[in-house]
Amino acid sequence: MSSLDPSRRRFVQGLAAGGIMAGFGAWPVSARAGQGAPILRSTDLHLRIGEMPVNFTGKSRTAVVVNDSLPAPEIRWREGDTVTVRVDNLLPRGSLFGDTTSIHWHGILLPANMDGVPGMSFDGIHRGESWLYRFQLKQSGTYWYHSHSGFQEQAGLYGALIVEPLEPEPFRYDRDYTVLLSDWTDLSPADLFKRLKQMSSYDNYGKRTVSDFLRDTEKQGLAGTLDDRGAWGRMRMTPTDLSDVNANTYTYLMNGTTGLGNWTGLFKPGEKVRLRFINGSAMTYFDVRIPGLKMTVVAADGQNVHPVTVDEFRIAVAETFDVIVEPSGQDAFTVFAQDMGRTGFVSGTLAVREGLRAPVPATDPRVILTMEDMGHGGMDHGAHGAAPKAASYEGMDHSGHDMASMTEMDHGGQTMQRHPESEAGNPLVDMQTMAPVPKLDDPGIGLRDNGRRVLAYADLKSSFEDPDGRWPKREIELHLTGHMEKFAWSFDGIPFAGSEPLKLNYGERVRIVLVNDTMMTHPIHLHGLWSDLEDDKGGFMVRKHTIDMPPGSKRSYRVRADALGRWAYHCHLLYHMESGMMREVRVVE
Repeated sequence: MSSLDPSRRRFVQGLAAGGIMAGFGAWPVSARAGQGAPILRSTDLHLRIGEMPVNFTGKSRTAVVVNDSLPAPEIRWREGDTVTVRVDNLLPRGSLFGDTTSIHWHGILLPANMDGVPGMSFDGIHRGESWLYRFQLKQSGTYWYHSHSGFQEQAGLYGALIVEPLEPEPFRYDRDYTVLLSDWTDLSPADLFKRLKQMSSYDNYGKRTVSDFLRDTEKQGLAGTLDDRGAWGRMRMTPTDLSDVNANTYTYLMNGTTGLGNWTGLFKPGEKVRLRFINGSAMTYFDVRIPGLKMTVVAADGQNVHPVTVDEFRIAVAETFDVIVEPSGQDAFTVFAQDMGRTGFVSGTLAVREGLRAPVPATDPRVILTMEDMGHGGMDHGAHGAAPKAASYEGMDHSGHDMASMTEMDHGGQTMQRHPESEAGNPLVDMQTMAPVPKLDDPGIGLRDNGRRVLAYADLKSSFEDPDGRWPKREIELHLTGHMEKFAWSFDGIPFAGSEPLKLNYGERVRIVLVNDTMMTHPIHLHGLWSDLEDDKGGFMVRKHTIDMPPGSKRSYRVRADALGRWAYHCHLLYHMESGMMREVRVVE
């Protein structure tokens, strides 16, 4: 972490020219500043994973690269193609990033042994060795690929994957650009993980102050303010802690360059431009808008949706959104992506020619979590939304909750959420949600009532009917759990190392219900199988590969177990997965 203050740090970023730099400062042909990654179209590819020095902040650091490119080359295939990809592990001996490597094809349906998860799909690709991936593309759309080995994804091993459709798409466009968002740290990712374990709130510079207390007292009275502060204190949490790592540590990138590198997509007035947004970050949620332009969302996670026009959308880690814009009336528009915690941003430009820029907006005000955000709403909050008065905080364990009686409590006739026995008295669980709700129509913390039309999950409707059509015969409920101070994350309070596989019978239709007991957002990704998100009445809504779970939310989706084998199931926040929020799903005959 740089000791520089944020404004000074941004200035230093500027000096770095905002892009990947190799050798003695020369730009590699495959990754010129602001131009994005090279594009590969062959169905017979050769990818070489190695290391290379890069410079995004004024300091040279080592990155993991594919074919000497960060991001990795953009791959463009066609639906129905059978592809072969040879991957060589050229990581040097003694590499900070380990001896083995891998590539996972995120969201792509393929045989389990081609999925690229060491220890589950295969053994990994050892130094000096190669692995041959071979599979047929059964889908089209915008996806991405990344390492599933250690922290290599954070260090640069990620790239866009576009599968062109066999049939014409139900929308028209004249230009097609990929916008790959990511986060970079000058720290060794292993050192960053170690710091998170030792001091999880290191990046939380925005903690509430005395002046905040006085201002809140004016708005909601002394009693309400004291109740609110007391509730957060008893839970040993802070309402300003939206993300574990933010721009105090991260430099945000767009197509492999900082905002100063000014990635630019060209257009001619009157053209329709398709922008394929991919969040290839390790830990960062981005809120995306293009001031002066409406965006029509036409696909989510590679699957077409009924078009919906918005000013802004939040993209969780690992999600993809395709939008159509029609720039006109000015020569340049800013593509603006700010982090969810409002600590930083990255920007690029749509322009009629290279070298133009439009004004870059300021980041929105910082966000403060409420008890309702945490799933403690719908009860007696007092006149100003203070902590639930009906819940006693006396005699509670480390989590701030009475684990024995919590699941039986009822406030105002509302039955409280039941929790797994494995959470009770668990030193790795520091909170539980009382009254979770789907929150499908909620655009997200910091995006409500901001004067812009913001996308919500409820707006997403697949352009096709439920592809399976069967009602699930079985339901599995899993709770997303964690302990903030210990930086321990899990399902049902059980870390991956101590968990048993979830077994699905081949061909069955099952409903998975997720309950987020934590104060963090979690993007949950099931490998190998589609996740068909349901609306609040149980109807099919939208097909995705990554389901975002805000704090205090409860969402359900259907899964058809149509792929035999062992599949990873995890939070796509890299350091959450590494600390235990992962399970194995085993599809068996």
